[in-house]
Amino acid sequence: MDEDEGLRLIDTLEKAFILILDQVQDPRNLGACLRSADGAGVNLVILPSDRSAGLTDVVRHVAAGAAESLPLMRARNLARIMREIKERGIFLVGTSDQAKVSLYDANFTGSIGLVMGAEGTGIRRLTADLCDQLIQIPMDGSVECLNVSVATGVCLFEAKRQRLN
Repeated sequence: MDEDEGLRLIDTLEKAFILILDQVQDPRNLGACLRSADGAGVNLVILPSDRSAGLTDVVRHVAAGAAESLPLMRARNLARIMREIKERGIFLVGTSDQAKVSLYDANFTGSIGLVMGAEGTGIRRLTADLCDQLIQIPMDGSVECLNVSVATGVCLFEAKRQRLN
């Protein structure tokens, strides 16, 4: 769907649950993110028009039907769309391994947009600046961060858990 259709959809939601994927380029990661978003009850997935994987056969296969069932919006200017979403009262939560707030201390109970970043680089600086809060997934062990599709699943289902209570 285009930006106008996506924003109209957002305007109809009582308690929005949006996933914003900032430049996820690997088709398998995008497909896995879509599959998790569908399972967690996300209302809309927003992808930038450029530097993001397209809806290829690989994405559709990995998404296992989610690419067809989830509303997907392509944003020509992600920063502008994020500003418009915030004006609609949606709290934007971004992920960063540099954040001080734990995923488990974040509040996902209202209208929220979860912002996830690209493989390796994470969310861009401007994207991070537009978030109302940055969170990190607490990690033990020797690895510093999770794959974007795994991190998206972890965050979405923590949000789902909070939204059910």
